[in-house]
Amino acid sequence: MAEVRIAILGAGSMGTAHAAAYAAMPEVSVAGVFSRDPARAAAVGAICGARPFIDAADLIDRRDVDAIDVCLPSAVHHDVVIAALEAGKHVFCESPLALDLGQARRMRDCARRTGRLLQVGLLMRSVAAYGHIEATARSGEHGRLLSVTTWRLSSYLHAGAPDRKDHYGDPSTELMTFDFDFVHWLMGEPQSLSASAARTPDGRPGEITALLSYPGGRHATLIASGLMPPGSPFTVGFRALFERAAFVHLTTFSEIPPKSSFTITAGTTLARAVPVINRNPYEVELQRFVDCIKGRADPALLDADRAIEALHLSLATQRSIASF
Repeated sequence: MAEVRIAILGAGSMGTAHAAAYAAMPEVSVAGVFSRDPARAAAVGAICGARPFIDAADLIDRRDVDAIDVCLPSAVHHDVVIAALEAGKHVFCESPLALDLGQARRMRDCARRTGRLLQVGLLMRSVAAYGHIEATARSGEHGRLLSVTTWRLSSYLHAGAPDRKDHYGDPSTELMTFDFDFVHWLMGEPQSLSASAARTPDGRPGEITALLSYPGGRHATLIASGLMPPGSPFTVGFRALFERAAFVHLTTFSEIPPKSSFTITAGTTLARAVPVINRNPYEVELQRFVDCIKGRADPALLDADRAIEALHLSLATQRSIASF
């Protein structure tokens, strides 16, 4: 296969980011961009030289399309992904893969049955700092990994907030999916999970803290908020504590490109920057999708099973909150 032809479903912020990533890949052409809004489909299509479409089925059914990239709201992922897989297309789907385990498993099973790839946008696995921590934990260079703390702080639940999206859901899936996947990548399945939440005025979970416990007292604490004041920028980060070192990563989306830092403190030395090669993570993960289609990469890293593992933890968090 000389060129991979991909269709993008969705012309929001993710569709825009994916279109720009594909435009930089010489082995890829984008056959079309779907949106119910023709102007948005045309605008995103212009980024990658693709035609606009207002009917997703027209793109899914095209014989000259090899893969479908799904950047639509999570609630509609199931039907679109199943249709694309059954049409013989490979699929890349943005996170969260689904909001329901049954739907997520049906998508995974359909991919297995049809022999097509189902890759998921577990973006942290393509961010250099997160990958560095996974490699460090695997190597044992700084001893055992003792604890991980992550935070993902947004104002999206406030009406009129800059990052407000009406289709965004509960922070346990909308935000924590990425950090649940990161922690599962590092530490595996927890022995126990407990969670609590500060709620919105109408009673929905607005800021969630989840504590995951592992053998030997190791643990992970995940914080996700949609209740930050609207004037505060979206902020993500982590602290990873090893026996002989601590790493801290922080990214603040207050400007373009966002501000980011990644440091290590070991022994009595002061914190110093960790040298990593920072690449656009959307380009990294989508290039991997293309490489998997071409048989040049192992699809296990972003496989649907990884998304199902993260969703399992999101739903366990929701059950823990509901039990109080």
